Amino acid sequence: MAGLRIAVDAMGGDHAPAAIVHGAVEACRFAAGEVGIVLVGDEAAIREELGKHFRIGHLPIEVVHARQRIEMGETPAQAVRQKPDSSIVVCMRLHRDGEVDGVVSAGNTGAVMAAALLHLGRLPGVQRPAIGVLLPREGGRGLLIDAGANVDCRPIHLLQFGVMGSVFMSSLFGLERPRVGLLNIGEEPGKGNELVQQAYRLLEESSLNFVGNVEGRDVLHDVADVVVTDGFTGNVLLKFGESFGGLYTASLRRRIGKQVFRMLGAWLLKPTFRRLREIFDYQQYGGAPLLGVRGTVIIGHGKSSPRAVRNAIREARKMIEERVSDRIAEQLVQWNGVDRGQTDHIDDPRGGARRPREAADELRS
Repeated sequence: MAGLRIAVDAMGGDHAPAAIVHGAVEACRFAAGEVGIVLVGDEAAIREELGKHFRIGHLPIEVVHARQRIEMGETPAQAVRQKPDSSIVVCMRLHRDGEVDGVVSAGNTGAVMAAALLHLGRLPGVQRPAIGVLLPREGGRGLLIDAGANVDCRPIHLLQFGVMGSVFMSSLFGLERPRVGLLNIGEEPGKGNELVQQAYRLLEESSLNFVGNVEGRDVLHDVADVVVTDGFTGNVLLKFGESFGGLYTASLRRRIGKQVFRMLGAWLLKPTFRRLREIFDYQQYGGAPLLGVRGTVIIGHGKSSPRAVRNAIREARKMIEERVSDRIAEQLVQWNGVDRGQTDHIDDPRGGARRPREAADELRS
């Protein structure tokens, strides 16, 4: 088996296990033996899908059986407690025990978060782990954080999101000092509700490369490398952005119609249209990192295709190799008011994880 190993939840997602297994096989081929994949889930179903692929005997793929599966509509914390042998939970236990270096799942997002909190715990100094989503923007990619992990936030949480996002972009994209912006309804410092105004002051006083408020219309422009917001606002923004690709394609087709010259022009511009569509395609980015937990966890889109799964595994590999989790911990313990003694977690032998009941209840909604 390869030195670096990643557990993949084979039962997570709308197209599991076929799309997940396919993507994992592709990831193994592209990695040329440098990354081992541990497929977790119904062993019979996984092996049936593996049997559909040719020449995989030499690939570092292992199957770990998990007899339970958490469905998309289940209550996250309850499902994690009641299904200890589910593929999501087994993945997290493998990571906790050091048998794998990271986890990729396109399953129930809340369940992935709950299982990560229960079995991996939070990094020292982290009050709230957050989901970061890569977005297209002028000149490359930007990170939106939080994209749905924390509906209700305090100012200190937004500061920590800025730190985690900055470390992520610096580690994976080589940015020396990523620009951090705060999502708001206006550019002026006094804009926004009390949460945003207090967060603005914390970010301004920090050593982050804070560039001020960022309005919704500027998120996709080259204004900031990291856009910080609470999980409620971030998730609304993300879901709105996801609708754009389908709406754009449908509108274009209606306008072209069946007129010969318009159809000819569309055919000539087809490569350009394809590139534009890829910019807003979630499959291009693979998945969203859950930042702030002890380990590497990538949450894929529920509709993940083989290509999306392959890219999610690639992203997990980069995070592991660049020690993103360790770097976040190193940065956070340096901040005044964010050190181990001032966080609200309860230590256990793993160091920094919260008690299982408290961690699960945090994601009950």
